[in-house]
Amino acid sequence: MAIEWDRIGQPEFDRRVEALLYRMFDGSSGRVTAVNGRGGDKGIDVEVSTDRGLGIFQLKYYPDGFPGSLKGRRASIKNSFKTAMQHQPVEWTLVVPATLTPSERRFLGKLAEGYQVVVGVMDRPALDNGFADFPNLEATFTRDHLREAARDFNQEQALLYDGDDLVERVRRLGERADTVHEDWTWDFERRGDEVTRTLRALHPQAAQRSPITISMASRPDAMDDQLTAAINRTWGFGIAEEVTLPPEALERLTIRGPEFIAGHITDATLTWRPVIPAVPPGVDAEISFRTADDVVTARHTGRLTSVGAGALGTSIEIDVHGAVLQMMLPFNADTDATIRYNYDLDGREPGEAARVLRIQQRLLQGGGVHVTIDGTPAGSGTLPATGTPEDLRHIQQMLLYFADLDVVQRHCEAFFPAPLTYTGRERIELRVARLLIEGKCVSYPFARSLSFTLNGRDSEQVRALFEDRTQCVRIVPPGFEISLGEHQLDLGPVSLFHVQLRIEGREAALAALDAGQGAGQQITLRPENGECFRLYLEGVPDEHTPLAVTPLLLDGLQEPR
Repeated sequence: MAIEWDRIGQPEFDRRVEALLYRMFDGSSGRVTAVNGRGGDKGIDVEVSTDRGLGIFQLKYYPDGFPGSLKGRRASIKNSFKTAMQHQPVEWTLVVPATLTPSERRFLGKLAEGYQVVVGVMDRPALDNGFADFPNLEATFTRDHLREAARDFNQEQALLYDGDDLVERVRRLGERADTVHEDWTWDFERRGDEVTRTLRALHPQAAQRSPITISMASRPDAMDDQLTAAINRTWGFGIAEEVTLPPEALERLTIRGPEFIAGHITDATLTWRPVIPAVPPGVDAEISFRTADDVVTARHTGRLTSVGAGALGTSIEIDVHGAVLQMMLPFNADTDATIRYNYDLDGREPGEAARVLRIQQRLLQGGGVHVTIDGTPAGSGTLPATGTPEDLRHIQQMLLYFADLDVVQRHCEAFFPAPLTYTGRERIELRVARLLIEGKCVSYPFARSLSFTLNGRDSEQVRALFEDRTQCVRIVPPGFEISLGEHQLDLGPVSLFHVQLRIEGREAALAALDAGQGAGQQITLRPENGECFRLYLEGVPDEHTPLAVTPLLLDGLQEPR
């Protein structure tokens, strides 16, 4: 059903034409701006900026045109045109809801004389054709004629014939939803008894033409500290974080905007996530930690991922080593900035995991922090020390674990993500392995005795072993393998030794040798005073370096003797 141009009046005429121009120039071909004033604002009703330059549309509600007998109308058009020429447009278009006569077209043609501008007209046929290209927009302005819609609704109550019938009816229902408003529409989805509606803009400038605002009244007594902090981050600083407010915490939600969406909502679950403008890819970011004397103690580089803003201040989000560093900067200069650090160590190789964890360690320790974006200072301040001694001790032990594993992986050329859970034995063996690789001698807590089986051969060397004194023994197994979860790491040959060993069952073994029955006789070598055997990695320590035992320094472990 066509729009009855001669009956709608000036305000509705302007509204329809503006909506049509927003659809015709959808953001890719030009940017549309409707100017308040209706001719009283420097000769512009609607301006369109395109690659070719500025275009001006002048709206005149003359349903019966502007014949020569109505000289006042022609004078008004001419004045609007001359005023618009101050903006040096490349195109000027008169919009009128009438079919022009040859005389009226000649009048418009003469306006361009002396100007570098193309003069055009959008008359009633052009308007009708324009709305025909956007039938949903035309239907938006003819919704009072509900006969067809009512017929469609009755059809929805009928039996469906097949899947194609369902698709077609849903499509037609969607077309009806597109006629609710000239700037906004509903997309919808059904899952079981639940119907989800999603508001969608029909053109890029819908929010400017028909703004929608939301205000919320919550029940503070129904919100915990975690939910309150999340609301503060998203609404206060514009951080792109999804927050859900349960029905018991939502007292009232007020929506202001077009009539079809405006209202008050209660007893609902509210979920929101701020939409953050995309930042250019590859923007460098850096966080550095500093002493009170402004000496840099650590520096970590990353990339900028988002910049947001809210009611309380702005926010910066940085991807550093694959973790997320959020900095919230209040508008109030007397309020401290806040840094929030979200990270996950799972799936990271030890070197990367250590870098991520060191930032957390620095943040908990407090002190000066400085953030730059593309080399430009973005924020700085002094963080309080918030880490407890237990927190810092745990982080330090985790950093030691990652460092140990990194050294062992590089030595063995076996690389895999650092397991975040391990047994006590696995942790001790990993620490031992790292110290061996670094040329240290260690006391190995899992070797407190060695058992041998004699083969029956007798010699002076064998007899010397059974003398009634402490012995010095060194053996070199072909390899030294440790386990960490499903992974096996072989360090290569090690020397296992001790200089004060006693043989258990010495007399029985000697008697067996004397009787020629030494074969199969088992003997056990055990260090004196309950000590452990010592280890060092073959070929690593300097020959002239004393083999002094290096402590393991593991939290909660009594050093083995």
